[in-house]
Amino acid sequence: MNETFSKARCKELEELAGRLGIRFKDIGLLHQALTHTSYSNESKIKVEHNERLEFLGDAVLELAVSTYLFTHFPDISEGALSRSRAFTVCDVSLAKRAGELGIGQYILFGRGERLSGGAERLTNLEDAFEAIIGAIYLDQGWEAANEFVIRQLEGQLMLYQSNRQVKDYKSALQELLVRDDSVKIEYELLNETGPDHAKEYEVAVKVNGVIKGTGKGCKKKAAQQEAARVALESYNV
Repeated sequence: MNETFSKARCKELEELAGRLGIRFKDIGLLHQALTHTSYSNESKIKVEHNERLEFLGDAVLELAVSTYLFTHFPDISEGALSRSRAFTVCDVSLAKRAGELGIGQYILFGRGERLSGGAERLTNLEDAFEAIIGAIYLDQGWEAANEFVIRQLEGQLMLYQSNRQVKDYKSALQELLVRDDSVKIEYELLNETGPDHAKEYEVAVKVNGVIKGTGKGCKKKAAQQEAARVALESYNV
């Protein structure tokens, strides 16, 4: 164990390790996985941040999910495998799971990043989640890392298994994005054209006030579905 850890930090790391279901041989790897670059940059001594572990964890994550999908869905095409993998490992999906595990509260940030809400930022949560996967892989090998990935993302994988072809894009978008009250999805009517018997509606879907997709349809619900579909594509789904 790294001698520079305070007793309080050791306790935090052990607490999170228990939540993750992992007994680390080298708890220092978990510490590194939870060290943001801003903390490293502001430290007076050399501190390893989590970017290299994130790089490794990303590769382990993709292989684990790819292997699962290849094994469990022998009848689907390469394109469908790629789309389902993208749905499972997209940034929002990973950040959602990291948020559910409370990982943000254990990440070490520099002062500016911490005060600007870094613990809730999706990119930071995603990066830390991938770095943790990398840490587990280095600490305990492929089998433990693979099992951790599948266990943590089982909900996403089961969602795909229960409905391989998403027809309700609004529900899919809701499932993907909403992890807590901080994410707000709204549909806004942008335009309405044509006579009463043949109207066309244009709708935008906003995520926290930012337009993520627009769609048109002969009914408002159809336009909303199209907007949600476009939004899912913007998240590489």
